Amino acid sequence: MPQKILLVEDEKALQKTLGDVLEGEGYEVLKALDGQAGLALAKKEKPDLILLDLILPKLHGFEVLKQLKANEATKDIPVIILTNLESMGDIEKAIELGAKTYLVKANYSLEEVIDKIKKALGK
Repeated sequence: MPQKILLVEDEKALQKTLGDVLEGEGYEVLKALDGQAGLALAKKEKPDLILLDLILPKLHGFEVLKQLKANEATKDIPVIILTNLESMGDIEKAIELGAKTYLVKANYSLEEVIDKIKKALGK
């Protein structure tokens, strides 16, 4: 059974590209375009890993992360932040809230992002 990755990303083009690459790597990919939908999907599907953008409609990524970590059913799911926010304050806040890794989109190629995902899933 393939591992499930939830991709919470509001940029449709990036969501499609990253989703296609992950599916090509053999993962089952769940997608949400806003924070609320992402949170609901995480609770319902219990993915093996969540890729979370911070700048999201309806519910900010930090709030999604807070709620995921406060929920008994989702608190152990590793979360990788994938965003354009580069400030140390944002990075520290994400790690404090329980994110496993913080990736700035502009600084990583798709291959590097996939590599980080594999590492987080213990592959």
